[in-house]
Amino acid sequence: MSLSAYSQLLAVFTKLHHFHHLAAIASWDQSAMMPLKGNEARSQALAEVGVLTHQIITDAALASLLDAAEQAPLSNMERASVREMRRQWALSNLLPSQLVEAQSLAGSRCEHAWRSQRPANDWSALLPNLRRVIDLARQEATLLSDHFGTSRYEALMNKHEPGMRCDELDRIFADVKSWLPGLVQQVMDKQADETVLQPAGPFAIESQRALGLDVMKLLGFDFDAGRLDLSTHPFCAGVPEDVRITTRYREDNFLPSLMGIIHETGHARYEQRLPRELVHLPIGRARTMGVHESQSLSFEMQLGRGPAFLSLIAPLVRQHLGEQAALQADNLARLCTRVRPGLIRVDADELSYPAHVILRYEIERALIEGDIEVEDIPALWDEKMRASLGVDTRGNYQDGCMQDIHWPMGLIGYFPSYTLGAMYAAQYFATIRQQTPDLDQRIAAGDLSAVMNWLDTNIWSQASRWEISELMTRATGQTLQVSHYRRHLEQRYLGS
Repeated sequence: MSLSAYSQLLAVFTKLHHFHHLAAIASWDQSAMMPLKGNEARSQALAEVGVLTHQIITDAALASLLDAAEQAPLSNMERASVREMRRQWALSNLLPSQLVEAQSLAGSRCEHAWRSQRPANDWSALLPNLRRVIDLARQEATLLSDHFGTSRYEALMNKHEPGMRCDELDRIFADVKSWLPGLVQQVMDKQADETVLQPAGPFAIESQRALGLDVMKLLGFDFDAGRLDLSTHPFCAGVPEDVRITTRYREDNFLPSLMGIIHETGHARYEQRLPRELVHLPIGRARTMGVHESQSLSFEMQLGRGPAFLSLIAPLVRQHLGEQAALQADNLARLCTRVRPGLIRVDADELSYPAHVILRYEIERALIEGDIEVEDIPALWDEKMRASLGVDTRGNYQDGCMQDIHWPMGLIGYFPSYTLGAMYAAQYFATIRQQTPDLDQRIAAGDLSAVMNWLDTNIWSQASRWEISELMTRATGQTLQVSHYRRHLEQRYLGS
């Protein structure tokens, strides 16, 4: 008896999952552990794996298997699985293997060079590699947009946020831009009269690491299925069965590392709790990168910077870093909600953070659409930073347009996911609080079950079964509503 079309598709996508597993761990090693001279060989190897997986998913036989499976009597779950297979197949078939290989090589080379060029503030040295990355991204965008009937930027964004349109994103961001500057100023005026004690370092890296590991345990990270390491730029990588998160430490300030660990642990818990019986299939992956970011921001912003959670971990902070008044819970809460617009996105306060994201969205969209060239980025960056955050980046490339890893890697269209994620997270917690009125008291007492169980039931276990609008409606009773995000910020920072 011959295998059904769906069974044959399962075999193909399971093989792709195995190759993805190896590539993901090799990519993590490239960023976290690999010696400098290994980059060219690793880049070539990863490009080869990329071409191999591209050949598998573009095999002509898959088209007829997908057609047959869509006509077969499948369960609702299997039908959703085929939908996600079709989505991945369609994207892959529009890209020639030569472009896939060229993008992999260009991204690896540019990102590797960026690691030393950024600390050197050497924008001119980055330019040749970055031009190549952007040129290839434009080629991909053209192929995708011609097929799907979207703008070029929208075509790239839809790789990370399936179904999102630029007109909808423009509406969302215009809403935020209409009230965010006023709210930032109002909060800064309010905080001007507050006394905040600055923790006195230095804080030993080993002590910070021990603190981070204890907080990861508290948050439910499974150390039998993942680990914590160092990297130039904090990230979460690997595969659901082996999740790798990284951070970076500063001896003069422990909070960026601690909050970074909490953030990446949110990503990791999502990966670790995706349904094991589906992780080898497209339906078993994260719904969108906005949903993925909503997990990290649920952990870092909604939970981690809240006074209830900070009161819970304050004894751990003092245990590892020493007794001082600045490490008392009430002062930690003031430190973690201090609003001071600055240069660096990953170190930005919760309130000014969206301005960093909107700036990058506007620049990369113009870049892909051909309205600007790579050489135009620094001046446009400075102009937008001055307008939105009141800071000067002229000549400061390392803390300006070179600060993020995304563009050197060729990761275009991802930045909107950060603020979409913050909005999803605010909507989750509005729902959780409605269902659990004593949530803060439970968190302060060390009971995180209301949060973790809700996320597990409504988000983690659902993976990509539902389209994003359906996922949000099932979880919260509504599609995405910016009002929850604004209300959260006003309540946390103004108490109103």
